[in-house]
Formats: sequence, C-alpha cells, structure tokens
Amino acid sequence: MFAWIRVLIVGLILSLSPACQPQAQQITLETEDEKVIYTMGQIMAGNLAMFALSEEELAVLIDGLQDAVLGHPSKVESGEYRAKIQPLQRSRAKQVADKEKVLGQEFLKKEAALEGATETDSGLVYRVVEPGSGANPTTDDRIRVHYHGTLRDGTVFDSSVQRGTPFVTKLTTVIPCWTEGMQLMKEGGKSRLVCPAKIAYKDRGAPPHIKPGATIAFDVELIEIMK
Repeated sequence: MFAWIRVLIVGLILSLSPACQPQAQQITLETEDEKVIYTMGQIMAGNLAMFALSEEELAVLIDGLQDAVLGHPSKVESGEYRAKIQPLQRSRAKQVADKEKVLGQEFLKKEAALEGATETDSGLVYRVVEPGSGANPTTDDRIRVHYHGTLRDGTVFDSSVQRGTPFVTKLTTVIPCWTEGMQLMKEGGKSRLVCPAKIAYKDRGAPPHIKPGATIAFDVELIEIMK
C-alpha cells in the first residue's frame, strides 16, 4: 500500500468518533503532523457521508482499516467485495436522498408561506428581502454578488460574506436555481432563494456538506451586473 494512502487511512481512524474506536480511546492532537492527519481524516470521512453509516457500521469500517494498515489477514475476500462498494453507495445515497426530499418539501412549504414569498413552476421559492433599483441580469451577463448558502437547519455550508470576497460568475455556470432566481433580482437588491434538489445538486448532493436530495437556501445580494 502506498505510504500516503496509509496516512489517509490512519487519519480517518483518528477522525471518527472516539465512541466507535477500540477501547473508546480518546485521541489527543498534540503535534502539527497529527492535526494535519486528523484534517485529512475529516476530508475522507466527508466522502463517506453518502453511505449514511450507523455507529455500528463505523466500528466495522475501523476494523477493516486497522487490519489493512497493520497488515492483519482480511476477514473477507477483498476482490469480491470491492465490486459491491459502488452498488452499496448508490443504494445508501438513494435512501438519504429520499429522506432529504421529504424533509425538503416541509422546508419549502414553510418558506413559501412567508409574506412576500413566491413559488415558481420549477419549485424555486423566491422572496425579496430588499428591492433593488437597477436592471435585471440576463444569462449573457456576469454578476458580482455576496451570498450565504445554508442547509435546512440554517447551517452555513458556503459564504462569500464570511470569506470577505464577492463572488463573480456568469448565470450559465451556476446551478439552475441561481440561473432562474438571479434573473428575478434587480441590481442592488437582496433576496432569498430556496432551492429544491431538482434545481440544485439533485440526488448526487455536494459532499461533504450537502446531502443527496437536499433542499438548500441562499441569501443573496446582487451587487453589480458586469457588462
């Protein structure tokens, strides 16, 4: 096994819940290398999000990782079961997506019921927060915006405001929710876009933060239309 793969696997072991580790060992990060390895583990764990592993399954995963890293005999025929990873991933991702879509519909209904909210044919729920006074952008324009992207529970998954740098893009290179919603805004205005999965990241999601089938929201300020 390549050395860097070993490091990543060890990092994943470090990143998982201490409750799932053998003897519930508490990991203390003392050196810079340990903190880097821990961070790599968190990145790897993000890629496992679509498997929706239970705590018991995490313990099984750690067992497999440790056997591989320490050179212990495998408990299964690896070649046979590697071929089953992708089907399991698809099955688990569908389960996550189906659940998220139900919860997303509840979220959309709540947002659509707010004063001033409008639901379009695509399912986008659009609400003006502060009206602008300039022009509406078209798909031919580049725009400069500030935004907060949040999950159903309000968790921020991306924010140009937090980065301190406006986002510049064309409306042909963003998710359909933005392509539609931004054209409803006027320059200088602020709006809230609530996006069902079908016009956002669909059943694939955007790991590690956005689950398959997730409904997401954006609070957007259209700063400038850049001709």
